[in-house]
Amino acid sequence: MGTDLHDDRLTRLRATLTEDFAAQTARLTELTADTGDPGEAHTRAALIAATRQSLGQIGDALRRMADGGYGRCERCAAPIPVERLEVLPHATLCVPCQQKHG
Repeated sequence: MGTDLHDDRLTRLRATLTEDFAAQTARLTELTADTGDPGEAHTRAALIAATRQSLGQIGDALRRMADGGYGRCERCAAPIPVERLEVLPHATLCVPCQQKHG
């Protein structure tokens, strides 16, 4: 791993991401079940899109963990503070780069 994250924190973050991935997968399954209510179609489509985006972010974070790139900013390669990762485990940017990005 390319950061100074402690093993116990990394283990907790991996567990959190894995649990979030399972929860989002279950949510997506639930959302894609046909309720037959056309009035909910727009809301349901937005929720499905948001859930798929979340699954993508979580999956990417788990891949970065496996590849050893987790916890490094994608822009400047600086370590992302553990406190930020604990709040936003799928973060890809450090705070300064995130502020510049948008």
